[in-house]
Amino acid sequence: MERKTISITVDGKTIDVDPELNIVDACALAGAKIPTLCFMKDVSSNASCGVCAVEVEGAKALVRSCVQKPMPGMKIRTASPRVLNARKTAVELLLANHPTDCLSCLRNGSCELRALADLLGVKASHYPKLRKFAAPDTSSDGLVRDDSKCILCGRCVAVCSETQSVNAISFSGRGARTRVTTFMDRGLAHSPCVQCGQSTVVCPTAPITEKDQSQEVMSALGAPDLSMVVQTAPAIRASLGEALGMPPGSLVTGQMVAALRRLGFAKVFDTQFTADLTIMEEGTELIERIKSGATLPMITSCSPGWINFIETFYPALLGHLSTCKSPQQMFGAVAKTYYAEKAGIAPEAMRVVSIMPCTAKKGETKRPGMDSASLWWAEKAAAAAAEGKGGEKPKAPARYQDVDWALTTRELARMLRMSGIDMEHLAEEAFDSPLGESTGAATIFGTTGGVMEAALRTVYEILEGKPLPKLDLTPVRGLDGIKTAEVRAAGMTLKVAVAHGLKNARVLLDEMAAGKSPYHFIEVMSCPGGCIGGGGQPVCPDWDKKLARNRSLYVEDQRLPERRSHLNEEVGALYKEFLGKPAGHLSHELLHTGYAARPR
Repeated sequence: MERKTISITVDGKTIDVDPELNIVDACALAGAKIPTLCFMKDVSSNASCGVCAVEVEGAKALVRSCVQKPMPGMKIRTASPRVLNARKTAVELLLANHPTDCLSCLRNGSCELRALADLLGVKASHYPKLRKFAAPDTSSDGLVRDDSKCILCGRCVAVCSETQSVNAISFSGRGARTRVTTFMDRGLAHSPCVQCGQSTVVCPTAPITEKDQSQEVMSALGAPDLSMVVQTAPAIRASLGEALGMPPGSLVTGQMVAALRRLGFAKVFDTQFTADLTIMEEGTELIERIKSGATLPMITSCSPGWINFIETFYPALLGHLSTCKSPQQMFGAVAKTYYAEKAGIAPEAMRVVSIMPCTAKKGETKRPGMDSASLWWAEKAAAAAAEGKGGEKPKAPARYQDVDWALTTRELARMLRMSGIDMEHLAEEAFDSPLGESTGAATIFGTTGGVMEAALRTVYEILEGKPLPKLDLTPVRGLDGIKTAEVRAAGMTLKVAVAHGLKNARVLLDEMAAGKSPYHFIEVMSCPGGCIGGGGQPVCPDWDKKLARNRSLYVEDQRLPERRSHLNEEVGALYKEFLGKPAGHLSHELLHTGYAARPR
């Protein structure tokens, strides 16, 4: 049934609009763009900043258009002298307490406050500075908070509570003492924060950002005694172009490889290689659990924000998690063992850099058990000594992490701009071998439902001995919060579910806690949309941008010559030459991990 419309007048132009729109969107239909700051569609609408003020005939005061709906016959002026003066005043009041370090700010070029000041012609504030701020909070592995840059818009509070249901931050104080902070001001590392980074994506300025490590990596790239290798996550190829000014969803796989070589990386590998490896390990684990009657449903474990969440809020359900490490961590372990030995590189001289769509990946590199390569080398040295090989007793290598740095999409974009690399005009290049081959199944890891679809393509074929009748599993695609599907295989009905965004994950976890979950296998991604909407991606994405990234990954899935993880020839060679078999002894040593409850 078609919804009724109402007639309103915007700046002298009469139009028909849906009465359920807010005034901002209604006026946009008339070609009038009303600026907003605290408002963000589907995230926050608390009308705190006042920059969206409009004049409505008959109203005594200006109307904040982000929270008001149009009424029949309403006459609106969006740019009258009174309106423009009110907007300028609102911005000047915000700038009064805001630092002026724009040139060194991580949000330089993407700051909504600065863009709004430029739009309104505000060059400086005429109001005194009234607030004092504490030193920035750097306690978290992945995030930094700086209250001096907060404009109290509430977007971060809304996304943390409403989208992610974590509530790690909230408003405290009143009046001029109002601020956004953690409970008891203890710092993010001592809060329930899962480091998903969604607050950094929705924030209009820079009070909460990723912990930037790009300068550390740039310095290491210039060190002649280090072998620098880099891996790129699936979602990066569909978002890096956008971060550099290209249209949303631009697929830049080959150009990205070329750009990373220009930066100085010795080898450019693909995290999709270990995404295929993850499917081999995770698919085998699922089949073993089903056959042995072990803990079900099994839940994916490749999203570190999600792992932090379940360890914090649902520790009683940790036994449901797959023991597989994420593709990022599997890559680090394989690179510093199999590849280092094959290439004749001392593992302590190798540095592994990850390009990830996620801020939680920074903390994941430092988790317990993510130093398995150094343990493997130590065992190898001890075995050689026991056999009397090599004369003197070999010295066991020092302990080091499998992945040294995890950079976000935004950090890599800054590095490329700083280095003057025009990625858009580079010729495409291919990933290096032997850790660069991947399948379409690995590409779709970057979007919600992709891990599930990739796993089912392989699990079905292992169980049935033949490919799925149709590789495109549309029931688990799309951006619905929770998706379910059923697949018949080996005489049983395999029931699966997919959730993205931690609020949606809670629904499935609560079912499990109540003993009512009907599923065998569940995929959870902490960020809305999966990795395409990760906390390290280009800021302020709407769902249209996420959909554009989503479509690009499915395009690459279709383009690749092989779309099933178990047919990745380089992964097959890894098992034949090194690991032995999926879920074998060495695989468990290098590619699997454990979990523990986090203090709340």
